[in-house]
Amino acid sequence: MSVSVLSDPQQMLLFVGASAALVGLPGPNLVYICTRSIAQGTGAGMVSALGVETGTLIHALATAFGVAALVSAEPAALKTLTLLGAGYLLFLGIRSLAGSGPPGDSAQPAPRRLWSVYREGILVNVLNPKVMLFFLAFLPQWVSRDAGGAQARTELLALAAITFTVALAMDLGYAATAGALARRLRGRAAPGRGRARYLVALVYLGLAAAAVFS
Repeated sequence: MSVSVLSDPQQMLLFVGASAALVGLPGPNLVYICTRSIAQGTGAGMVSALGVETGTLIHALATAFGVAALVSAEPAALKTLTLLGAGYLLFLGIRSLAGSGPPGDSAQPAPRRLWSVYREGILVNVLNPKVMLFFLAFLPQWVSRDAGGAQARTELLALAAITFTVALAMDLGYAATAGALARRLRGRAAPGRGRARYLVALVYLGLAAAAVFS
């Protein structure tokens, strides 16, 4: 790209649209955020969204400073990161299963502290190598061709900040929607609320399996 996206309104609009379309694709982050909203409420879902997008920012910074390229060039490093991510999701699933009483009770799953929810969101995203590879493939396409060194890094950081803002706004919307839907469902089927932890555990275990076998 010969002209910087940052100085071309049409290219900027195209970049924002492309970012929104790619961020909106269903994936582990979206599932995780909606699951947290359903299990613990909209507030926890929004905190998890902030954690997930903090992880996104870390991936973007790794791309801008060349760390992502180094990791992606090493198959063993990618495999290790994938297994760490799957192991963490497996841990979250097992912890959810062990979190409360029998499935027929009406108790809610034990709420997580918001700091823990935020930290989990970061780790779920940082330990997902697909996010890193996405940024490595996506962001450099929008850097002007004649940009080199510091200028290219500055453009990458600016584009990363825009992607972060778009993704966070969309994720907060997903969290609010999932939380509102969960409240309505609880009002209609209150006796089954205790089973929510099994849904949460199933989601985590499914994400762990998808991370390993996809």
